[in-house]
Amino acid sequence: MKTLNYSRQREAIYNYLMKTKEHPTAEAIFQGVQKEFPKISLGTIYRNLTLLEETGQIQKIPSNDSKDHFDANIMEHPHFVCGQCGAVIDLDMDNLEFLKTLANQGFDGKVEKSQLVFFGKCGSCNKNNNNS
Repeated sequence: MKTLNYSRQREAIYNYLMKTKEHPTAEAIFQGVQKEFPKISLGTIYRNLTLLEETGQIQKIPSNDSKDHFDANIMEHPHFVCGQCGAVIDLDMDNLEFLKTLANQGFDGKVEKSQLVFFGKCGSCNKNNNNS
């Protein structure tokens, strides 16, 4: 694992992610961290998010809004992305090890880690569409 020199800005980005259950985009993180570091640039946010992901401290979650979302919870857990409002939500699912077992069947490599993302409509959007 890559070791990094200490950076107050990187620590602020990481702490921002640790304090939220949301899965913010770089732009949302930028707005949140800017309160403490008014002169921080969006480029600095992106560079530090990349470093934090490369060192395994955060995970990047792909979504269908063409923006990456970030999560400080690095434990393997599935996410749900709403195609209507763009919400990224943690899913509480037990024992996903069987998916690795299935993936390894008939595969000559070895699946060691996974990232599972479901796409559809969140409860709020689904409810709102049914009431229309």
